Amino acid sequence: MIDNHNDQTNTSDASSRLRKRGRNRRASLLLGAVALGAVTVAGLAQGTLLPPYNQAVAATTAANPAAVQPSFADVVAKVKPAVVSVRVKVAETAAPEESGFSSGEDFGFPPGSPMERFFRRFGDNAPGNGPGRDMRRGPAPKRFGEAQGSGFFVTSDGYIVTNNHVVEKGTKVEVTTDDGRTLAAKVVGVDPKTDLALLKTEDKGPFPAVPFAKESPRIGDWVIAVGNPFGLGGTVTAGIVSARGRDIGAGPYDDFLQIDAPVNRGNSGGPTFNLAGEVVGVNTAIASPSGGSVGIAFAVPSETAGKVIAEIQDHGSVKRGFLGVQIQPVTLDIAEGIGLNKAQGALVARVEEGSPGSKAGLKSGDAITALNGKPVKDARDLSRAVAMLDPGATAELSVYRNGKTETVKVKLGAMPGEKTAAAGPASAADLGRLGLALAPADEVRGMEGKGVAIVGVEPGSQAEEKGLRAGDVIAEAGGQKVSTPQDVASAIEKSRKEGRKAVLLQLASPQGSRFLALTLPTG
Repeated sequence: MIDNHNDQTNTSDASSRLRKRGRNRRASLLLGAVALGAVTVAGLAQGTLLPPYNQAVAATTAANPAAVQPSFADVVAKVKPAVVSVRVKVAETAAPEESGFSSGEDFGFPPGSPMERFFRRFGDNAPGNGPGRDMRRGPAPKRFGEAQGSGFFVTSDGYIVTNNHVVEKGTKVEVTTDDGRTLAAKVVGVDPKTDLALLKTEDKGPFPAVPFAKESPRIGDWVIAVGNPFGLGGTVTAGIVSARGRDIGAGPYDDFLQIDAPVNRGNSGGPTFNLAGEVVGVNTAIASPSGGSVGIAFAVPSETAGKVIAEIQDHGSVKRGFLGVQIQPVTLDIAEGIGLNKAQGALVARVEEGSPGSKAGLKSGDAITALNGKPVKDARDLSRAVAMLDPGATAELSVYRNGKTETVKVKLGAMPGEKTAAAGPASAADLGRLGLALAPADEVRGMEGKGVAIVGVEPGSQAEEKGLRAGDVIAEAGGQKVSTPQDVASAIEKSRKEGRKAVLLQLASPQGSRFLALTLPTG
């Protein structure tokens, strides 16, 4: 038989003894901590227990205790005024609304029949319907949403860098500065392959601008991210560069910095700074199962972003070098098969006829191991390196062929099919507001000749109302010949500055040409 009372008593005595032991142990730990502290202080005084770096910190602490308190405040004060919040108005198509009953004709009754008159009269008297209104389905009403991101001034006259995915579907772009001003901005150009975009505000400056870093950060270097997470403008977070050269499958030229500074939704397009206040990366993506920061974020490195943005600013588009070969990685088996001592470089699988590579004498089976003296890690590394060079530049390739290395010089061409800088749905804001998606005519399959092809017309837009259709070609805009979407956007802006209320387009077709005027968007 079990005596519950005795069990409780025994348990109580045991608990009492455990509490006493716990107090004694905590007292011992506390005394031990105090003793350890005494030894540590003694060690600091003697300089025997700490490595040289910590000895230096200890010496600095003794001389100036405030100097070693970690703070990014000076850097933040310097760079934060250049960071902006980006708000984009995005058109959304609403689902068609069913009105319940329609006209009698929709139910198969002949016009003028009693049942047809009944259904029409029912529709006329339905709540909210005026006389004579029939209740057929109409076109879906247009609704607008809003996207938010971040950006930063790179020039004092109002050029702003952000991500392409922040503005690509926008019809209206505004930026809010650190001092609370809201400014209208237009899309100068975009580069979907690196997810970068350049905006411009026409408001008078000067604006606080920040430079791109000339040197790449090292793994382990401190970085500071500033942006607009979850719509909370002017937010600062800090961390380190945790990896370089990340390929996350976002585009053909992935070469991301990986940082552990907290980056969340709304940080897209914002800058990551080094401690000198220079932009080392443009925040673009995060790895997260929940959509919030888990300490893994990716930024376009400054060496890529700086070149792409300069190209867009100077030329309205990004021109990339073109070699004209299909390549694949050099695996260990391939390296052993061709006699290379390690699996490194890019193997030429095919050479396109008439391409720069073909003209330079590249052959299928060649292994490209270096470009302009820099070793090529793999096929993607070669693709990125060639794309970063200008068309017309001469590239010096180290090619392993038939058991020996040769030097082949190639004059690069321009990559065909580049549709950047206000092409397609990522058009300049004015083109989007007119309802036009454009691309150079010579880059659209099935089209020949010069001009700018209309590749999309938004339903219900002014462009559709005026009769424009996908497949039409714009030969002139505002009296000027055009060959790129940016030319059309520039003609619109020029017409606006001249005080005109519309821009005149000349359309070319096999049947001849015709003129059409589009009213300029305002606001």
